[in-house]
Amino acid sequence: MDLTRLNQWMGALLQEKGADIFRMKGIVAISRHPNRFVFQGVHMLFDGREDRAWKASEARRSELVFIGRNLDRAALTKGFE
Repeated sequence: MDLTRLNQWMGALLQEKGADIFRMKGIVAISRHPNRFVFQGVHMLFDGREDRAWKASEARRSELVFIGRNLDRAALTKGFE
């Protein structure tokens, strides 16, 4: 995952759907970064930071969770990809 593109997508998503997103959180694998990137948010508020290093036995993958109303899972998945 490219951190710049993630920030752009998240910013656009929050501008468009922020009122409908009650809560969000996730762990993201950022390209060429040895540590996990974790984020959380409520409505239009978003906070992200570097976390611990990925364990050698751990698959480097990204997982996002959105809780809200009128959210289109397919559109969220496509936008993230």
